[in-house]
Amino acid sequence: MSAPLYLRIRSEWEARIRSGELPPGTRLPTEAELREQYGIGRATAQRVLHELAQAGLVERHRRRGTFVADSVRKENLLRFVNPRLTGPEIPGRHEVRHAAVVPAAQVTPPVPALDGETPVHHLVRRKFDAEETPLALEYTTVPFALAPRLLEEDLAHLTVISYFRAQQVPVATSRMYLDPVLLDAGDAELLDCEPGVPVLRQRRLTWLENGELAESAAYLMRPGLMEFYIEQSLRDE
Repeated sequence: MSAPLYLRIRSEWEARIRSGELPPGTRLPTEAELREQYGIGRATAQRVLHELAQAGLVERHRRRGTFVADSVRKENLLRFVNPRLTGPEIPGRHEVRHAAVVPAAQVTPPVPALDGETPVHHLVRRKFDAEETPLALEYTTVPFALAPRLLEEDLAHLTVISYFRAQQVPVATSRMYLDPVLLDAGDAELLDCEPGVPVLRQRRLTWLENGELAESAAYLMRPGLMEFYIEQSLRDE
């Protein structure tokens, strides 16, 4: 199955930025220029530039345009932990390393809220940038009874919260945890790092309206490739 058009266009520009062909400060085409160049609609052009900005590859300035950002990817932490985010939690190419139905006792990281015998979908995905450098690992656990056909989806592009909404699963609350951890040997190999290196781990727990667990997810970020910040307006409303 071929990737969506917006994704192919975005990947093309991402590759040019990652390779250094477009150095920091380079101005990208406007939405109108992208529409003319690729013969696409306004919504597609907007999505290309929006997702490049979400990935921290470009900075968009009103009236000035869109420019290639510094080499270190900058991520607004307020956006990064937003459960209403559409599209992948971490922009870029996914590699599905593992996808199976297993007892909850076998998943990583452990999910204490579930009985160990409960069947769950367990996904392990690895994220790459355009230069095929590993960016992050994603571990996702979803109770099988809640989404019995989950593994039939396009797992390389799946966003679980969006999937729940499309399936009318009554998710109600999401809580994020951010904590530093030391990489074990297996995760270090997948991220091309040394074991024992400290990394940032994001954990997300999502609950249904009845209080039952809908999803447990964990993301391990490769060090040195992302810079997190929080930006808030100080203007009086």
